[in-house]
Amino acid sequence: MNRILLKNARVVNEGQIVEADVLLKGKFIERIDVAITDSNARTIDLEGDYLLPGIIDDQVHFREPGLTHKGSIYTESRAAIAGGITTYMEQPNTIPQSTTLKKLEEKFQIAAESSWANYSFLFGGTNDNLEELKRLDKQQCSGVKLFLGSSTGNMLVDNEAVLEQIFSNTEMVISVHCEDEGTIRKNLEHYRQQYGDDIPIAFHPKIRSEEACYLSSSKAIALAKKTGARLHVFHLSTAREMALFDNTLPLHQKKITAEVCIHHLWFSDEDYEDKGTLIKWNPAVKTVQDREALWKALLDDRIDVIATDHAPHTLEEKENVYTKAPSGGPLVQHALVAMLEKHKTGAIRLEQIVQKMCHNPAILFEIEKRGFVREGYYADLTQVNLDSPWEVTKDNLLYKCQWSPFEGHAFGARVQRTLVNGHLAYYRGSFSEERHAMRLTFNR
Repeated sequence: MNRILLKNARVVNEGQIVEADVLLKGKFIERIDVAITDSNARTIDLEGDYLLPGIIDDQVHFREPGLTHKGSIYTESRAAIAGGITTYMEQPNTIPQSTTLKKLEEKFQIAAESSWANYSFLFGGTNDNLEELKRLDKQQCSGVKLFLGSSTGNMLVDNEAVLEQIFSNTEMVISVHCEDEGTIRKNLEHYRQQYGDDIPIAFHPKIRSEEACYLSSSKAIALAKKTGARLHVFHLSTAREMALFDNTLPLHQKKITAEVCIHHLWFSDEDYEDKGTLIKWNPAVKTVQDREALWKALLDDRIDVIATDHAPHTLEEKENVYTKAPSGGPLVQHALVAMLEKHKTGAIRLEQIVQKMCHNPAILFEIEKRGFVREGYYADLTQVNLDSPWEVTKDNLLYKCQWSPFEGHAFGARVQRTLVNGHLAYYRGSFSEERHAMRLTFNR
């Protein structure tokens, strides 16, 4: 059986940074200790670099099936492991959508044949698939996704009676995209009357406004409290919404949880002039004050998870006029190094990055034996060096769409190695010839 001994690591795990060796046996972590020796193991000296649990990204759009000109499970999961992400949960708005058990299992089959990282898929709730939703195997599916504002894929759930039925009949986590459709349509029409289709991108956060976000998220939370549903609110973007979330309970006791994405922590409306539609996301990147409020809530545990909402489009699609330019962008290759950059500026501790990007997604979705550096857990691990500068260029992009909102930015940290289930999948720009990804299972 394959044995690997990782020597001289600084292990970042469960609120501590500890100098240790880590012995892997097959897919699992066998031992964590000082001065381990094993003559039968392949020894890798980490030379004092930090060793993190593999990142778990609970919100990606890898575009397969039906939209593979933008990306595929193969290409985007490969980019993900280069970014230290060993596990992802993909969203249902593909073509066809994952709104039946049959279509959901077809995506699992694609991933089994092509994914570089561990995988699961969220089932898409609609106005008319409640009976399918009730049949989901909660040990085999990561959860349910609802769009409460229109988004790519036309999966808007706007029937209030159906919503209450879904909330009342779902034991798994219900993850929601919260923006009020009526407010958005009204705002869009206002600006369309002035500018036609070529609305200046600076008005995007006015169209998909703070009010649109708050109306929808507050309504979803009220419904979760009424029904007792387990609710997770994706990609929060406003200061106002932060009052809706709590930090008085440990995560495993929370019924309502919150998430922020890399782009809302990094960019603000001041960046639209330079980046244009490349930073057009739903919900929109908003003000500096909103960004500051998100950081404050992240650090005081009102926000539980950091994710990417990785959603590639071709550059030709993105560089269209406002009403035709799709929302979303590629992030999995650069999410971890972006957060490490924030650590280097003093914004966040390494232990907090690991909590929000590794431990908490595992706890929240009850993922079996992942998200921690623990004996007996799967050996999903990421080695990072905080003093290895590099610049994001076209030449080193791994996304199929071949662009990034970070192009031209010089990061000071680098992902050195990524191990997936005890297998060295990525090392300093090179990939293994073998894939060892697994379907996630859940302790529910």
